[in-house]
Amino acid sequence: MSEDNGRDEVELGVLAGSDVEFRAETIYFLVVDRFHAGNPEKGREDDEMFDAEHEDWGKYWGGDLQGVLDRLDYLQSFGISAVWTTPLFEQVRAMTRDDSPRAPIHGYWTSDFKRINPRWMNDPSEKRLFSRDDTVFDVLLNTMHDRNMKFVLDIVCNHSSPDTTEGKGKLYDDGELIADFDNDVDHWYHHYGETLDWDDEWQVKNCELGGLATFNENNILFRDHIKESISMWIRKGVDALRIDTVKHMPIWFWQEFTSDMSLVNPDVFRFGEWIYNHPEDGQSVEFANKAGMTLLDFGFCQAIRACLAEGHPEGFGCIKSLLDLDGVYNGATELVTFFENHDMPRLQSLGAPDQVLELALVLLITSRGVPCLYYGCEQYLHNDTDGGDDPYNRPMMESWEPTAATRLIGILSEERKRNRAIQWGGQWPKWVDAESYVYLRRYRDARCLVFLNKGPERVLDVADLEYPDGEHECLISGRKVRVEEGKTSVKLGLNECLVLSIRGEQVESPTIVRIQVNGAPTQPGDRLAIIGDSEELGNWDLRRCYDLECINANTWFGELPFDESAGKAVGYKYVIFPPDGNGMPQRENRVVRRRLVTPAETAKWRDCWEE
Repeated sequence: MSEDNGRDEVELGVLAGSDVEFRAETIYFLVVDRFHAGNPEKGREDDEMFDAEHEDWGKYWGGDLQGVLDRLDYLQSFGISAVWTTPLFEQVRAMTRDDSPRAPIHGYWTSDFKRINPRWMNDPSEKRLFSRDDTVFDVLLNTMHDRNMKFVLDIVCNHSSPDTTEGKGKLYDDGELIADFDNDVDHWYHHYGETLDWDDEWQVKNCELGGLATFNENNILFRDHIKESISMWIRKGVDALRIDTVKHMPIWFWQEFTSDMSLVNPDVFRFGEWIYNHPEDGQSVEFANKAGMTLLDFGFCQAIRACLAEGHPEGFGCIKSLLDLDGVYNGATELVTFFENHDMPRLQSLGAPDQVLELALVLLITSRGVPCLYYGCEQYLHNDTDGGDDPYNRPMMESWEPTAATRLIGILSEERKRNRAIQWGGQWPKWVDAESYVYLRRYRDARCLVFLNKGPERVLDVADLEYPDGEHECLISGRKVRVEEGKTSVKLGLNECLVLSIRGEQVESPTIVRIQVNGAPTQPGDRLAIIGDSEELGNWDLRRCYDLECINANTWFGELPFDESAGKAVGYKYVIFPPDGNGMPQRENRVVRRRLVTPAETAKWRDCWEE
């Protein structure tokens, strides 16, 4: 296939609605330096930034990409399907504070976006990643793909490096100096000083974050360079981008960036870090809806921590209150969810015992969104020095044995892959109070019913379960639960959970289009359907339209099988049917949409209702 033909196919995929689907994945986020040393014998004798004894938390401890490669069997043993590592780019050497060297083990102080940090490699010569295809990174990527695993590349477009012994903000293009904060002749950087007022949007987007040299996104030289660099990593084969500090750059930059990355490969999943975003923060919601990427869900993270580790009096009400606001998002089920990361104390450093951590894992993996685990949680890894905050939230992995947590994660991550309700469905509360939470995930005939109790033993009498009558078995414990007339009575012990699941029938077709529509003015009991000019869409006959599923107050979703119309352009609109046939159907007030149905493909069409 020629390069031109390859670009034509990518552009065709973009126009036809090609869009990566990541909601079946379970992501594992690891700090490369603290995960596993796969090549401990490589020379480090004269390396003052390396601590073989793992006592100086500000130095490198030896983890590398060979270590990740060596532990893929371990990760797959409990259902991990996507691995997100801290950034791999070549870094500045060190920063000196109070005469103590501080190494950028986290990876966010880039000196060269086109080279890989030689510390992560088996040999320093491998750092020129794009001049060869036989590095340990290439082997890791190819091995993961052979195992149907995905690799998530962590990138930072907002800044390069702080003031170090090497200078500030020196940026290289495959070894050639192209920018220098202290001699910024081509205006690659902003020079407005540090952010002093975090409520001032202009300062947040233009001033420095912690003394980091902040790129000038208005400079086309910078924009061309960062897009070219990340495109090279995408062409290497990375499957997703985690994008750092997105709130510190204007949305127009991200719209341009994500659009250009889609032309490189439309099936690269993208999610950004807008720290402490929340559905009541209008700017972060606008970003999630319009920037061309989803977000790490800090609101969900804070709700879990408040409920399970910080003693909030509302308990599980914190979770319900957060999820009740899902309607502000165009894609709430695509937010990347978590309850701890490298910038905050681990859950157990806040006082949560093992059993409460396990409740958090059940909640995370069975709730809406794409679940992301922080490395070592499955081994109950934590260091509580100084409250477990940075850097003590980044200890070295010590154990690789099966645990109760690895078993639980393995069962639930496998179920997520097979049960469309967990991937795509709405999350409907059936019982919520401070101590207990019962919720249903529902999509078509697929179901997942979850019972959580963090308080003393109690009996819950739960009605309106929308779950089939009969006896059902918990995926985790094997315990039986009987449902009769949509009701059940369940005794739950301290820190006990039950997870019931019905996978339902999958839509089968060579060509499936996943439709997501937002903003339809539906009322409780209404149906939303799609009609169009093809056989699959009823040829404009309302009696033969295709119903979609209500996900939340803003989103409807469905899978459309196409056979006869595959390879053709189809026209369509949406229509609302009032309950019980009372009243006239309401069609969108717009000209007919038209899309290409690519044969033997799965695509996603995202639309907004128009009055």
